Amino acid sequence: MSDAKSDAGESHGTKETVEPVTDRVHDNSWSANLEHPVHAGDRELVVRQALDAVAHTTPGNHVNLVTHGDNGHPETYLYEELEASDHDVEWEYVERCGCGGHVTRVRVRSDGKSE
Repeated sequence: MSDAKSDAGESHGTKETVEPVTDRVHDNSWSANLEHPVHAGDRELVVRQALDAVAHTTPGNHVNLVTHGDNGHPETYLYEELEASDHDVEWEYVERCGCGGHVTRVRVRSDGKSE
């Protein structure tokens, strides 16, 4: 699991600083924007920040992960990582955005069982 500061640093071999997806724990349902230009073509960054977003979501709530369209459908790179993580979650594909991105809703389970 990454912390909020772990995403700062180089991206694609440049000196571009990548802002963390959030800096607080969300005790409500919320959306994480993983569609910035820096996310395009960087599936590793998207996965790292998606897992960080899940870690910053309290049990019983969900986070909508909005991923960049250049990375393809999230089932090809994100779902397996969610399954392998230490987080007790379930997810569903919501829709493809008009801009080409994808929305995946990740529910953080409150009791270890599907809701």
